[in-house]
Amino acid sequence: MRIGLIGTGRIGTFHAEALSRHPAVDALLLADADPERAARTAVRTGASAVAVEDLFTGAGGARGLPDAVVICSATSAHAGLIARAARAGLPVFCEKPIALDLPGTLAALAEVEAAGSVLQLGFMRRFDAGYGEARAAVAEGRLGRLHTVRATTSDPAPPPAAYLPLSGGLYRDCLVHDFDILRWVTGREVGEVYATGSDAGPAMFRAAGDVDTAAVLLTLDDGTLATTTATRCNGAGYDVRMELAGELDQLAVGLDDRTPLTSAEPDGPGAPAKPWPGFLERFAPAYEAELDAFLRVVRGELANPCDGREALHALRIAEACEISRRERRPVAMTEIPGG
Repeated sequence: MRIGLIGTGRIGTFHAEALSRHPAVDALLLADADPERAARTAVRTGASAVAVEDLFTGAGGARGLPDAVVICSATSAHAGLIARAARAGLPVFCEKPIALDLPGTLAALAEVEAAGSVLQLGFMRRFDAGYGEARAAVAEGRLGRLHTVRATTSDPAPPPAAYLPLSGGLYRDCLVHDFDILRWVTGREVGEVYATGSDAGPAMFRAAGDVDTAAVLLTLDDGTLATTTATRCNGAGYDVRMELAGELDQLAVGLDDRTPLTSAEPDGPGAPAKPWPGFLERFAPAYEAELDAFLRVVRGELANPCDGREALHALRIAEACEISRRERRPVAMTEIPGG
């Protein structure tokens, strides 16, 4: 297969390296708004550097259309690139989000649906072994009636200040992963949210109109209560967990000897010797698994495991959280367009 990849920043380079090792990929074509960056990554991965335009026309260095495109560009470019790929008949894997707002997301989805093409979104937690086991436990009734879910995403350090105004905010950029995996693991929809946030940390968050820490209470459609929390300032390390409590049992995802958590009990576990430093290390196998799944989707061997509508559902929850934080009230999902 010939795979085109757009965007050779941190996650794009990670994906390029994974694709270069994949036995189904015969040729890898890398493009970036910064051609020199694409060229450097191409040297590292044995790929070919091409212009973005070439991937959609088959001209120039592309020498024909690729079989599929992987989009890892700046978020602001996602929707336009998805639309171009759809019109060219190219299956697309795109890192989340489709767009930072509902109108942009819905417009891109309309392009995909009109073309009848494939769009798989990069919610990598669906491919993590722990979350997969939790989903199976819920579906099989091993926990009994699920009454409480607690999820957290804690980054060890804030991103660069220049990134914040482009990120969409903590709910859309970070907690959107928790919103997606909450739906996927429980098999339920969110009925109502109540969200709050704090900008008491670094001043750059206040300057960007964002928060550095947030908490959300979500009521699922069967009455299950869920909480999600996130922070950009967790100095202990990268901490992503989910705890599911039912009438029969409890289960935790992300609890291992690298979880950056220290027990206060005299005989409890101490700080981990090697805490998770970031998302690429914590979810490396999941990132590779989602790309493998995409290639299987392109070859017709697998149904799309995370299509664009899944991203829409998660974004709608994030939008409800923004309204809730701003207006200091519960927000029903029926208030959010696109359902």
